[in-house]
Amino acid sequence: MSTSLVEIEVPSALRISTTADTLNVELSDGRTIGVPLAWFPRLLHATASERRNWRLIGGGEGVHWDDLDEDISVEGLLAGRVSGESQKSLGKWLQVRDKERARPRGSRGLPGERTLSRRRPQCVR
Repeated sequence: MSTSLVEIEVPSALRISTTADTLNVELSDGRTIGVPLAWFPRLLHATASERRNWRLIGGGEGVHWDDLDEDISVEGLLAGRVSGESQKSLGKWLQVRDKERARPRGSRGLPGERTLSRRRPQCVR
């Protein structure tokens, strides 16, 4: 018995958008794939502003959200892979996030304030 290996070219991401419950990714081959935000709990818990702060990585092989420390690959989306983050890890992230949100504006680099930081510049859309 012989088997053959078929190489599948994975399209790259061009644009990202979200609704209240869906992540939509426009692909270079003309398709748009939509998956539930519930697949990616950090995106699900994010504000609309945080969801808009994305950038393509690896020439469109994936997407990164700086504010959420979240990376999602196009290949993973096409394969139907959900986030592999454990509940324990997500819980810790949510606790840190809640503490940062509880801080008064002007302390510790919260969004909207002007501080000198090492953060990468945001993409303008």
